[in-house]
Amino acid sequence: MQTNTPSSVSLMGVKHGEWPALVLAFAYFFLVLAAYYVLRPVREQLAAASGSQVLFQFYLTTFVVTLVLTPVYGWLVAHFPRKRFVPAVYLFFIANLIAFVPAFEAQGQLNPRVLGQVFFVWMSVFNLFVVAVFWSFIADIFSVEQSHRLFGIISFGGALGAIAGPLLTKELVHRIGIGSLLVVAACMLLAAVMCIFALIAWSRRHPVAQDRQRNEEVIGGGFWAGAKLVFGSPFLRRVAILMLLGDCVGTVLYNLQTDIGHNFYPDGASRTDFYASIDLSVNVLMAVLQIVVTRVVLTRFGPVSALTGTEIVKVLTLITLALLGHPAAVAAAMIVTRGTSYGVEKPATDSLYTRVDRETRYKAKGFVDTAVWRFGDVAVVGIISVLRDFGVASSAFAAMSALAAACAAWVAWRLRTTQELARKYD
Repeated sequence: MQTNTPSSVSLMGVKHGEWPALVLAFAYFFLVLAAYYVLRPVREQLAAASGSQVLFQFYLTTFVVTLVLTPVYGWLVAHFPRKRFVPAVYLFFIANLIAFVPAFEAQGQLNPRVLGQVFFVWMSVFNLFVVAVFWSFIADIFSVEQSHRLFGIISFGGALGAIAGPLLTKELVHRIGIGSLLVVAACMLLAAVMCIFALIAWSRRHPVAQDRQRNEEVIGGGFWAGAKLVFGSPFLRRVAILMLLGDCVGTVLYNLQTDIGHNFYPDGASRTDFYASIDLSVNVLMAVLQIVVTRVVLTRFGPVSALTGTEIVKVLTLITLALLGHPAAVAAAMIVTRGTSYGVEKPATDSLYTRVDRETRYKAKGFVDTAVWRFGDVAVVGIISVLRDFGVASSAFAAMSALAAACAAWVAWRLRTTQELARKYD
């Protein structure tokens, strides 16, 4: 049995030789999420500049681009080592950000719908290639045993970055302008690239030989293979339905939030500040829930209770919004629903995929997290557009979202009857 002697393990169960890699991975995740959350309010204010009527076009374009690029992303990961692929991709997006700066400096002189659509879609691609690839890269650096000890600490770096990003945006947008915020994000990504190269150098000195085959093994199949698995499994179908119902809530509130930015904030800087405030509140709530609630609920009661409880909170929040109908209530509802979704619901949903084999997990989760999610965006926004033409008010949308959340709570509770969750695991 291994003993935790000073020569083998130091503070928090981290071995002495692991500290450089842990600090670098922590900083890497912090920088990536901070950059993302500096950029996110910039994207939101562009949509708000035109109003929610443009969202269907934005989401439809994003859906098509995601379907096209997802297999491209899979091909690149399958054919190039992540340690070469990841730095090249980051440098590509840094160049993109610098190229966007003149357009944002002239934002008032350009068609906001065109710039908004381009940047809206670009952000979805950025999320796929830059944010989502983080854990794939880190999995190549550390062994399974190391991941159990270190990934929780690394995740906390991301949580801090998700809080620091909106704080930076709020602090800087009125001082340096929106275009310069893109330079700030680009500098963060450049620092992240430096962390990547340093991690690569560390991994060469500390190779994970026993896990090399696992990390580099290519899983065959793609989009349609994932779709077949989801539609053929009652368990995975319910997980996909949960995603769609959750998307109903999030997309309705996003539409209402976009109209608030359009109607009450006259310029890009003030809109960016407003959306950064929402992101900051969401991410603080998410971090608190993950530290205080999520681990306790998942370990004591399991993912079904966590998912059902989260949906009940959403139902109560949306009913309150429907009754109040005040713009401030929309922002509060967005904070509560997104904070609980990211803080409790997403970790619980991700844990569901541990109940299926590795091949199913990668294929099915990839399909649900891209095609199902983006299709839900398009479908919900399209329905909202039609209903608005018939004069449906915001309070009615909130009530319909509450119904969607109630359905999600029922679907989540019914998950306990599936074979996958009935099976016992050590």
